[in-house]
Amino acid sequence: MAEHENNVPAPRHGPNRGGYQKPKDLRGTVGKLMNYLGRYKLQLILVAICILASAACNVGGAYLLRPLINDYILPGDFSGLAKMLAVMAGIFIMGALMSFAYARIMVHISQNTVAALRRDLFAKLQGLPLKYFDAHTHGELMSRFTNDIDTVSEAINNSFASLISCVATFVGTIAMMLYISPPLTLVTFAALAVMLAAVSGIGSRSRRSFTAQQKAIGTVNGYIEEMTEGQKVIKVFNHESAAIDGFRERNEAYRQASTSAQTFAGAMMPVMGNLSYINYAFTCMIGAILTIRSGDLGGLAIFLQYTRQVSQPVNQIAQQVNTILAAVAGAERIFEVMEAEPEVDLGKVTLVRVKYLPGGVQEETAIDTGAWAWKQPDGALIPVKGDVRFDHVVFSYDGKKTVLNGISLFAKPGQKIALVGSTGAGKTTITNLINRFYEIESGVITYDGINIRDIEKDSLRRSLGVVLQDTHLFSGTVADNIRYGRLDATDEDVEAAAQLANADHFIRHLPQGYQTVLSSDGGSLSQGERQLLNIARAALSNPPVLILDEATSSIDTRTEKLIEQGMDQLMAGRTVFVIAHRLSTVRNSRAILVLEQGEIIERGDHEELLDQKGRYYQLYTGQAELA
Repeated sequence: MAEHENNVPAPRHGPNRGGYQKPKDLRGTVGKLMNYLGRYKLQLILVAICILASAACNVGGAYLLRPLINDYILPGDFSGLAKMLAVMAGIFIMGALMSFAYARIMVHISQNTVAALRRDLFAKLQGLPLKYFDAHTHGELMSRFTNDIDTVSEAINNSFASLISCVATFVGTIAMMLYISPPLTLVTFAALAVMLAAVSGIGSRSRRSFTAQQKAIGTVNGYIEEMTEGQKVIKVFNHESAAIDGFRERNEAYRQASTSAQTFAGAMMPVMGNLSYINYAFTCMIGAILTIRSGDLGGLAIFLQYTRQVSQPVNQIAQQVNTILAAVAGAERIFEVMEAEPEVDLGKVTLVRVKYLPGGVQEETAIDTGAWAWKQPDGALIPVKGDVRFDHVVFSYDGKKTVLNGISLFAKPGQKIALVGSTGAGKTTITNLINRFYEIESGVITYDGINIRDIEKDSLRRSLGVVLQDTHLFSGTVADNIRYGRLDATDEDVEAAAQLANADHFIRHLPQGYQTVLSSDGGSLSQGERQLLNIARAALSNPPVLILDEATSSIDTRTEKLIEQGMDQLMAGRTVFVIAHRLSTVRNSRAILVLEQGEIIERGDHEELLDQKGRYYQLYTGQAELA
């Protein structure tokens, strides 16, 4: 059953929606990145040494042009000139080697850092509550792993080291210029002030534009993924034109954001280049006058070289600032996910395997005995029976609209409890609360007399088997998909579970049987075959409590009859919660609960409810509809 009854906020794709925010804490975000980079302190120290050595070689090698002209070229000392050229070549070769060394080390640091970011981000997603995924589209989350991680990788790989190198080169060049001619250096400072003002103005606009671009691409990715997954629905309802219009709107927003971002990025270099040419011209004029008086032609030549060189770091910084700003925006989006409120789990009661000793005494064991027990913090063991009770439970998804209003129910061990009612009545919500996918506002839910808040979520969910209407199969073999119910299961266990679900017959007719590789969520299988695998997966987990949420609604009547026997075997001895549109599937339930607007309005077995001639009677006789 499609979970419209959850009242979960629908996915959002609009340009100004979807959970994205502009970077708010530039320093804080960079600090968090530095925490990852700090794991490579020795390598970073080596990088710093190589960068300083490379800058020193570039600046120092250029300075040798002064004595080269004054002491060797003008006097005509060709032998000395050859030696000096050899020295200069050696210095520049050393600088090139240092540049290659720090670039190679930064590649290693970059790839390891983004791998750690990816690992931590994925691990964080596994610990987030379902309500987080309800409010964020898959495309938005995928963009963290693709676009945002890529921008961070590019910045660490190239921009950060380049930025440090440019700063070192800039400082060294300024120092040498002051040493050669303080008056000419003042002219350069004036030009640099204008350049920095231009960098600041264009950079601030570029930052906003790249942030908007990151938001827009996340929106486009989310829409494309959603439309791709929903192609069948789109074609069934002839919705292609509307889908194209929706994409056109989002693509246009992305185009506008990208155009703005690239406009500022493209303007940076021409502006800086023209300003450097103007600076060079003024320096030539004033330097020529000073050289006529001093006769230091080599000094003028090297100063002009430094004038050209001093603008290069500024230009490169301006060029890298776009990449760095995009990386900061992407990193902040990554850390937003990492800092999201995790799923809270304060439970201390765990699920353990037990074996029975003479006299009925239980003892914890690591062997699969088929018996489970709840282990209390004090070590006491309580047998798992499957007694589930709701006591005046009140729940709302958004804190505004109440979905369950004072629900009380019980399912004794081994009982089959059916939940029926209109869409939105709260049926699936009840099963979601048993799993603790969401937290209740008031009331108590107990499991074998234990408040489920006191049970570790992993243990709680391990004790529950869930078969949903919407199946999900992973890329891998048929056996691997069934084994998802219990990862340590043997091939014999997998086949036994498939036989129990009556899936063995069709599996053996697949090209490679149990080793047939599935992809695209099992798209080559029919809906009924996919559901049979889902049921086999639940059977393999062998849970004491089973939840069937419209488990057979997508299976035709013939297939449904085929699996009835297997389902009966699967449900034997277990507490079972069944949600079904087909009321024929719940006739043998121990109790049937009829829900409307978050309240139980009728309860009883099939015959009792028919005798009442109430809502259930209307649903069963077709006088009312479940939808």
